[in-house]
Amino acid sequence: MQIAAGIAVVGILVFLAHLFSGLFSRTRVPDVLLLMLIGVLLGPAFGLVTPHSFGVVGPFFSTVTLVILLFEAGVHLDIDVLLTSLHRCVPLTLTSFTLSMLAVAAISFFVLHLQVTLALMLGAIVGSTSPAVIVPLTRKLNMEEPSRGILLMESALSDVLSIVIALAILDAYHLGHLQVGVLIGQILSMLLLAAIFGILAAFLWSALLKRVRGIENSIFTTPAFVFVLFGVVELLGYSGYIAALAFGATLGNIEAFHRVGFLKRLLPSEPISLNQVERDFIAEIVFLLTAFFFIFIGISMHLRNLPLLAIGFSVTVVLLLLRLIAARLTLTHSTTVRDASLIAVMTPKGLAAAVLAGVALQNNLPGGDSIQRVTYSIILFSIVLTSLLTLLIDRTRLGRLYAFIFRGFAQPAGQSLAKSA
Repeated sequence: MQIAAGIAVVGILVFLAHLFSGLFSRTRVPDVLLLMLIGVLLGPAFGLVTPHSFGVVGPFFSTVTLVILLFEAGVHLDIDVLLTSLHRCVPLTLTSFTLSMLAVAAISFFVLHLQVTLALMLGAIVGSTSPAVIVPLTRKLNMEEPSRGILLMESALSDVLSIVIALAILDAYHLGHLQVGVLIGQILSMLLLAAIFGILAAFLWSALLKRVRGIENSIFTTPAFVFVLFGVVELLGYSGYIAALAFGATLGNIEAFHRVGFLKRLLPSEPISLNQVERDFIAEIVFLLTAFFFIFIGISMHLRNLPLLAIGFSVTVVLLLLRLIAARLTLTHSTTVRDASLIAVMTPKGLAAAVLAGVALQNNLPGGDSIQRVTYSIILFSIVLTSLLTLLIDRTRLGRLYAFIFRGFAQPAGQSLAKSA
């Protein structure tokens, strides 16, 4: 009976995910928020399901979701937009991450009474943005391609920064000192070499794809190849997430690479990319995985410790204010007022933060339990506030406030954000 009930619930959740997606398109009420609330009701509110119910499948499922999500997002990236967005993405990423890390570290030191090293570690843990939230939101908010590219690249880069810096600080805590030069070298090598692995793998897969399609029931082979790529790159000590993103971006723009002279020898005479059937299939997989990912995040929340929840909410508000400052300082005036306003509220936390918070607890660090609980509350509140603010900017007078802050930026075609609000 329990198995039958569980299967029925899974079916109901799939229908609800499609319903919420339709509501988002019509009412702009984010489906991300509604899915998380279902998870909160199933988990911490009524105790019907706990993260332990999933065992090792929970973290594994979350990782699979992020890998396929980044790959699919890369496939839809235009290479020209990517190159245009990169130089605008790096200043925003570094400024937002640094301000967030230092502010959270200060709050953790004075309020949670964590040691300086561990306070900095918590700051690094929540310094990134979550691609699992960013990707679906930017698509449904009809943002311009350069702005979408900035947010996508930022989410991937900031995840790497968060993981590398948090783990380096953890090592420094155990060793008693932090080597800044080694840390910078690790970050650069993870980004560059992982991207190279992804690009070369895309060239290889493009050459093999025509033959692979001759095999019966081969539509899932491309996602399978992405998983293999991710695993190999991670085992080599680099970022599998960046490799998956680079693989998707290269495969999706393989014709553009074919125009580069010396690359023609590495590619088939007619470069092969994904056809429409394969793209639609992968998009459906991404939809289902992300739906259950947000439900799982809601199930994983801790809501019983009110003081830590209050701290998490306060930290989230501070992060949003700092995000606004970072966006105002680093975005160029060619960005539209609406896109700049939406970028300024896009600071959701996700899987990377949840996993790193678990690492802190597993290493029996002083205050490790507080680090995990505060991180989980920040994940919840950051996703909730990001979802709500993206709605309010287009529907309420809040849009006028952001239009005033970003005065001098480009106006959307047709009308200004202030007037639309």
